[in-house]
This record gives sequence, C-alpha cells and structure tokens, in this order.
Amino acid sequence: MAEKGNLDFIYEPIKEKMRELISHINYITYIEKLKPVEVDGRFIVFETPTESFAKYITGTLADKMREAIIKADVGLTDFRLKVEGSDGYAFNAPTEEYFTPDNIDKKYTFESFVVGKSNEYVYKAAHSVADDPAGTYNPLFIYGGTGLGKTHLLQAIANKVVNDRPELKVIYVTCEQFVNEIIDTMFTGRGPDARDRSIKLRQHYRSADILIIDDIQFIEHKKAVQEEFFHTFNELVSKGKQVVISSDQPPKNLSTLEERLRTRFAGGLVLDILPPNYETKIAILKRKAFEKKCIVPEEVLIFLAQDSGDDVRTLEGRLTKVIFASKLHEEPISVALARSALSEAVSENGNENINAEAVISAVTSYFHISKKDLIGKSKKKEVTRPRQICCYLMCELLSLPLVSIGKELGGRDHTTILYSRDKVEDMCRVNDKIAKDVDDIKNIILKK
Repeated sequence: MAEKGNLDFIYEPIKEKMRELISHINYITYIEKLKPVEVDGRFIVFETPTESFAKYITGTLADKMREAIIKADVGLTDFRLKVEGSDGYAFNAPTEEYFTPDNIDKKYTFESFVVGKSNEYVYKAAHSVADDPAGTYNPLFIYGGTGLGKTHLLQAIANKVVNDRPELKVIYVTCEQFVNEIIDTMFTGRGPDARDRSIKLRQHYRSADILIIDDIQFIEHKKAVQEEFFHTFNELVSKGKQVVISSDQPPKNLSTLEERLRTRFAGGLVLDILPPNYETKIAILKRKAFEKKCIVPEEVLIFLAQDSGDDVRTLEGRLTKVIFASKLHEEPISVALARSALSEAVSENGNENINAEAVISAVTSYFHISKKDLIGKSKKKEVTRPRQICCYLMCELLSLPLVSIGKELGGRDHTTILYSRDKVEDMCRVNDKIAKDVDDIKNIILKK
C-alpha cells in the first residue's frame, strides 16, 4: 500500500485530468468525494461513502475516469472502488479484457524450447526479459530465418510474464494484425465515434507493460503505420516498459524502414537466431516426439535429421509425417516406414509439381465448397474445418514458409496457419473420420 504522500503525488495529476474530462456537476458531486487509499499494481483504489455512490460511478463515469488515469501518465491505467468499511471491491475492472492476451499458445514455453549452440544467447536474453521486464535489454530485437523459433521465444516471454506477473499488461501481436488495426482506424476515421476508436487503440498499445510484435518487417512501406509505431515505441520505452520485436532480418537490412526506427531498434539488444546444428536437430526431434507421446527409435531420429534443411518447422513436419504414417498403417516406426512416408510428398510420378492451387482444388472438390469460401472469412464449421485441413496439407506437402501459405489462403498470418496445422494434427490422432478425410485428400493430390 502506498503512503499518503505518494498517493497525493499520484492522484493530483489524475484529478486534473478528471476535471477536464468529467462534467463540473459530476466532478463536484462524485470525484471530489473519492478517497484514494492504495495503489494495487496498475490500479488506483478509491474509497466511496456508499454502495449507491459506487454504482453510479461504475455505470456512468468509469470510462472517463479510466481515460483520465491513462492520460495522467503516472504509470496506472485503471481503478477499483471500495465502499467505506467494506473489505471487498464494489467495482473491479475486468482484468481479462485489459491484461490477458488471448492469442498466445500455452505450449510455447521456455521449458519446451530446445536450446543449442545456435540459439543459447537468444534464449538467455529472452528468459532475462521475462524475468525482469524493461531491466537490462530494452528493446530486445530477435531476427532470423523462418521456422527457427522466433515466435516460440516471443510467446514464451508472454506466457512466463502472464504466469509470474499477472498484474502486468502483456500484448503479443503479429505485425500484420498491428498494421490491419491501424489501417482499419484510418478507413473508419469518420463519424462521431471515430476519434474515440483511434484514442482507444492508441491507449491499448501505449498502456502495455510489455509489447511484443512478431515479424516487424511487414511494417515496411507503410509510412502512416510506422509513424504510429514510432510514437508508441518511444512512449513505452520512455516509461520504462518492455518492447520485444522479431524480424526475418537485422534492423540495418530493413532498408525501407524509417531511419529513426532502425536506430531505435539497433539501440537495444539485437541477436540473431541461427539454424540448429546436427546435435540440436536430434534434441528437437526427441522433444517433439515426447510432446506427441510417441517413442521414436534413435536411428529414425538420425534419418530425419539428415538433409532436413535449416527450418525447425520442416524438421517437425518430417517427424509428424512419420508418426501419422505409423498410426494410419498401424505399423511400428522404423527407418523403412520413415523413408516411405517422406517419399509420398515427392514421388517419382511427377508429384514434385504439387503446388498450392492443387491442394486448394483437391480440398474444395472433396468438401464441395468454393475456393472463395475456403480463402474467405466465413467462420461456419462446414468451411473452417476444410480450411484447417487445407492448411495442414499445405504444410505437409509443400516446401513453403508459413507466411507464403497464409498468403495463398486469403492473407492469413503465420500464427493462424500454425494453429490450424497443429489442430488438424491433434484431431487426426483422436478422430478416425478426420484422419480418413486427410488421407483421402492427400491420395487425390499425390495421384494427380
């Protein structure tokens, strides 16, 4: 609990902003009678004289009060109310709306990340940021090729902070999502509530304790979005808030990014995540086999690690194909089975020419839906399930990065593709009908 002197120091700027935003009669009747009693994390706690007093504030003044608290710039973003003489809260802000990100995958943790010589420095830096946000490394900029674990580490930071420090506001967002939100406010920037929408979006990002943006390279060529991000970045860092960024290139190579952004990125800790060496590949395969609750012989792991390229997702995809083939044909996993399963995607009968259009065509034909529906925004089950299966098959059969697959499927981001792939993989293990659908479509594609 803050001392009285500290509360006055914090509350005076808030009162000034409330006086500007709240009508004179409401300010005199209600705000002046509020008594600040403590600071609880990111909340200032007020005591009110009666229950009805608290109900009126909750129903009528809460939004303006919250806006005033944020604009006061004292490190707080919301408030709670206590009725005098009561232990509980009469008004407790909905923490789920403001603090809990709903787009991070719980399986992406530091414990599930396989550490090797190629990524140990990045891993330690990310772990340090999660342990002590805005401590030593701010901003943290991680770059590297597709499928090397950048998203895993970024979401591991988010997961650890959410678990260890639930009072902090963590925002994890793909750059694509960030860009779309900014552009949406531009195109809907008319009407009586346009200014409010813009202010709320700005406050949402600038009230973060930790802002994590994945694939920042997509901000290139978008001047207005760069301008908004520049001011958001500056405000957060100046307030001692943590910023974590990933990219497929180092800051100096983002040539179409404004110089002032590149220099700010380079002013933090910039680390590259390198492709795994042979030993790390084996360790990754062992970890993935453990997660899939499957025993894979050592000689099969060695076979899968050979000539697997640098992409960790491709490595995992090879393992997934072998496990899938084992379950489908009810055969134990062996090198012979692995060789057969992997050769299906590149057979001798011209199937090396399989492309995204061939997979989409096979899926739409099988489920009797149009391509427009498949790549569109419909959330009907009869469309979303085929769309997820299409994602899965593209990941299985095509040597394309997730970002490219997302573009083929209506411009979806790579996290959506990753989610769909993993969901279908999980469903195939427990649902024979879906496993048969996937296998039938795969055979259609491979026999063309």
